[in-house]
Amino acid sequence: MLATLTSRRFLRSALPAISLVMILLPIFYMQPRTMSYFGLNLLLNLAIPIALATMAQMFVLTVNDLDLSIGSYVSLVACIGATWLQQTPLLGVAALLACIVVYGLLGALVHVRNLPSIVVTLGMSFVWLGLAVLLLPTPGGQAPGWIRTVMTLKTPMVPFPILAALLIGVLVHFGLMRSSYGAVLRGAGGNPRAVARAGWSVLRTKVTMYVMAGIFGMLSGLSLVGLTTSADANIALRYTLLSIAGVILGGGEFVGGRVSPIGAVLGTVTLVLAGSFLSFMRISPDWQIGAQGAILIVVLALRALINRRGSTA
Repeated sequence: MLATLTSRRFLRSALPAISLVMILLPIFYMQPRTMSYFGLNLLLNLAIPIALATMAQMFVLTVNDLDLSIGSYVSLVACIGATWLQQTPLLGVAALLACIVVYGLLGALVHVRNLPSIVVTLGMSFVWLGLAVLLLPTPGGQAPGWIRTVMTLKTPMVPFPILAALLIGVLVHFGLMRSSYGAVLRGAGGNPRAVARAGWSVLRTKVTMYVMAGIFGMLSGLSLVGLTTSADANIALRYTLLSIAGVILGGGEFVGGRVSPIGAVLGTVTLVLAGSFLSFMRISPDWQIGAQGAILIVVLALRALINRRGSTA
């Protein structure tokens, strides 16, 4: 029985890596040039901002909430980065800090008033989008030079997007999964009553997770504008669904504080590879969305099959 349980847990944790390999193998077979430094850099060009947005979504999911505003929030940050942060840096920094504070207040509002996070964040998504449109009515602006420099680094041997994605996953893993305070933060989603009985403030933990979501969402927007060199109010609206899919594909669940930072990064890379490869093959964006959805469905079906076999064993 113990061996069966251990095997089931191993398969669940290995699913993100398996799904990534299943995407990589046909890509390398059909386009051998993608195995080069340049090919991998091209395929994973947008992995960093999407991985950061996925981490932001993961923080919210950890406390059993769901953020439907992360896409429009990242778009607003990109607009701020391409305008105020470039033209008047102090105003840009103040605006970004204010956005993070608002994210923390959203967490407090959801907890104190016991409001559905889906409703609150959905309403907030229109606020973020409206502010982005007011700030940048038409696509334009210019990314600060230092952001462009960071996002276009040419690291030796391994492309920068791969190193950055691994670094993001490892840092969040040790902060959230291996630290004592990380256990408290996850406990606020798994068993909030136990956290409260232990003397920890559930309100404070939820606000902390929303603030972390705001920080990582800010980093996502800045990295995105560093790659695109300009901004648009609608530039990252797809990130909402991509971030949710990345967390779930990486082994996370909607309840119980069960998440996997490294798995979420692997899930994000899988989705990015699927989209980038189809773009590289000049396939319609409509098919790209369908392919990403199909990958998520297949992995969830495999996870359900593993759980079913484990329960009947």
